[in-house]
This record gives sequence, structure tokens and C-alpha cells, in this order.
Amino acid sequence: MRSIRERGLDVEDLVINLLIKSLNLDPKIAVEAHVELALKYLEEGRGLADKDTVQASEKLYKAAEEVVKALAIHYGFDDILNRVNERGRWTVTELEKAVLRISKHLGDWVRAVWDEANYLHVWGFHEAKLDTTAVRLRLPDIERMVREAEKVLSGSN
Repeated sequence: MRSIRERGLDVEDLVINLLIKSLNLDPKIAVEAHVELALKYLEEGRGLADKDTVQASEKLYKAAEEVVKALAIHYGFDDILNRVNERGRWTVTELEKAVLRISKHLGDWVRAVWDEANYLHVWGFHEAKLDTTAVRLRLPDIERMVREAEKVLSGSN
């Protein structure tokens, strides 16, 4: 497990991608799996915000990341998804490209929230420089991203 994480790989993401690919699952199931993870990470991040800002930062970033993956599948960004499948994982490059295209569908606020999530990832998780106030300040934006994605994916938007 440690060697997987040291390579910058996410175990849950790898397992989901392998299951989806090997079982040839419907893209809707993949979208649902990413949304469920986003909700899980959002709640974990919220619960950790006052206790462990490093882990809270990473969980909130992961919530945003899972939303991007779900929406990329939903909108059928096949060029991006093919690169992900070839490589076997998402990279920052594919996530960024997906965010820019999602923003064309939903508005520039998506890009702004992604930037907030990325800030949490770098300065809150990797550099461990953010306090509770800084993490909590970004929490509503990440929550908005998850909730708006739920609306889009359920067809109510």
C-alpha cells in the first residue's frame, strides 16, 4: 500500500477504475461511484476541519477531484477519459482539462472552486500550512461543487 501511495496513486481510485474497466460497467455506475466518494470525502473533510487540518484539506480536495471525474464521464470527455484509461490513472493535466471544459457547461465558478480545492491540496495537505479558519473558509465552496454536481447528474439542473 505504501509504495502505491508513494507513487502518487490513490488506492480507492485505482480500485474503482479497475472494477469499472474489468467489469465493463455502464458509465452511469462509474459516475455514481465517483459521486459517492465525493460525498464521503466531503463529510470526512467537514468532520476533520477542527481536528486535523492536513487530513481535512486532503479530503476536501478529493471531494472536488471526484466531482471532476464524475462530470467528465457524464459529459463524455472521451479524449480525456481515453488518456486516463491508457495511463491507468488521472493526472493533474487531465483534471485541469476536465475542469476547464466543465466550466463551459456550468460556469466559471467551477474553475474557481477547483482552484480553492487545489490550494487545500498543496498548502493544506502537502505543505501543512493552513489552519482551521483557512480550511473552513473553503468548505462551502467545495460543498457547492458537490451539491451542484449532484443536481446535474440527477437531471434536476
